[in-house]
Amino acid sequence: MEETSGTGPSRSRKRQREEEETTAPESQDADHSTSLEDNFTFSDTLVALRIMRAQFPQIDKVSIQPFILRSQLYSSVKDRTQVDRELESLRREGVLRIFKLNTGQDDHAIMFVDDYLIQIERAVKRMEAKKQPDLAVFKWFKNHVISSKLDTSIGHLELCSMLSLGGTVKDEHISLLINSGLLTRQLIDSNMYWFALPNIGLILKGLSQGRKELLSFLSRRKYKEMMLATLEKKRLRLSSLDMRFHLRDLIGSGHLRTAQTPSGLVVRVAKD
Repeated sequence: MEETSGTGPSRSRKRQREEEETTAPESQDADHSTSLEDNFTFSDTLVALRIMRAQFPQIDKVSIQPFILRSQLYSSVKDRTQVDRELESLRREGVLRIFKLNTGQDDHAIMFVDDYLIQIERAVKRMEAKKQPDLAVFKWFKNHVISSKLDTSIGHLELCSMLSLGGTVKDEHISLLINSGLLTRQLIDSNMYWFALPNIGLILKGLSQGRKELLSFLSRRKYKEMMLATLEKKRLRLSSLDMRFHLRDLIGSGHLRTAQTPSGLVVRVAKD
């Protein structure tokens, strides 16, 4: 694995794994999240995913499990074909799920399946607090849909067919899944749904605004660049995500470049 910048992994795999075991939250969730991964060969992509999961920023007032952007992986693992191939293998093995994000760009979030299940349970609790009826649909969704449908989207008829393995499906059940944030209807085809991450709306707004803020900040500088060590200490006003999260994203997407200088690593805006 190559090191792109101070935002990317640079230690040996053994040490990286030991570090994650000591930095990951000490909870039942963290213990459970390695169950499927332990049966999978440790690839560069999986190592990067686990490091970034452990480094996911703490966000106040938003309850969401850690996720990683595909672009962030491209900032750590230089071979994009390798990343895509290993992500596909991990997805098929049931280690993680990939979600199309509603940011107006070709953004995809990656979340470990065990974290996603926690996210579903939180959505159910919110619906319970609102005293919503027909909550059995969430059990059908977990047992019969996400366990077998690994794609980023699903058609209406296929969704109803899978849910019907749990019970009689009503329109209210589909509405409940949408209102909980687990599904979003596609704009182009109303009979298709994206699988979604509940409670992610404010974070996506911060992601888009943080990107613009960081690029604007660097673009206003004389040479459109700054030392990485200095930049990492800056705080963004418009995003609850930290600077490291945004740097990995913008470097991986090609909006920013890094260069080694005698004074250290420099981050600069990529030329058009």
